[in-house]
Amino acid sequence: MDWGSLAGVLLAFSGIIFGQMLEGGRLDALIQPAAFVIVFIGTLGAVLLQTRLSSFLRGVQMVRLVFILPLDDRQAMARDIYTWSVTARREGFLKLESYMDAATDTFVVKGLRLVIDGFEPGKIREILECDVSAYEMRERQAIKIWEAAGGYSPTIGILGAVLGLIHVMENLSDPSKLGGGIAVAFVATIYGVGLANLVFLPIGHKLKTISGFEVRRREMLIDVFSDIATGDNARVIEERVEGYLK
Repeated sequence: MDWGSLAGVLLAFSGIIFGQMLEGGRLDALIQPAAFVIVFIGTLGAVLLQTRLSSFLRGVQMVRLVFILPLDDRQAMARDIYTWSVTARREGFLKLESYMDAATDTFVVKGLRLVIDGFEPGKIREILECDVSAYEMRERQAIKIWEAAGGYSPTIGILGAVLGLIHVMENLSDPSKLGGGIAVAFVATIYGVGLANLVFLPIGHKLKTISGFEVRRREMLIDVFSDIATGDNARVIEERVEGYLK
């Protein structure tokens, strides 16, 4: 669990709630289902319109990574890399098959298979870099749904405000209905700006960081597999890996 992310969400919403109470306002004044429906459903529709469904679903699935960070296995990976390089240099590439069979990371499996099959270092780098580029593109398209939501949400909130004011104007002759319309108008703006800046955009930025970390890890593995195929000394490979771990 990433307690920093959880604390950030709680602090953000607590600040708004306590601020409202300190100003003498009522908490239930911020609860307007009509305003929420306008902003949330409107933003959802706009994001779906601009995004492929597969990218949208992937982006939604990635939200869990904000609160449950991927395991940082770089130290374990460094030990595995040293073992691979020593084994390949002393016993030959074919001895890496047992490590390939035991690996659960598909990128590691592919890299070891290319080395075992005797591909040239340049060709290994070319093939794996294509995989990394495709992975990065998929992740970027998925993360963009949160950035897009952060852009659309405030505008949809303004639309909700205008709709609320229209409702007010239609009921000027009935003062009992004015309060509800004005509440929807202002609260819709709060929902739009609040969701954008407290939820959607922070999630997008956090996922960008996580995705960049994984890309960096795969770039390290590309260098490793290329070096192993070249026949570099295990110590040389170890020193290069340490540069990635800093």
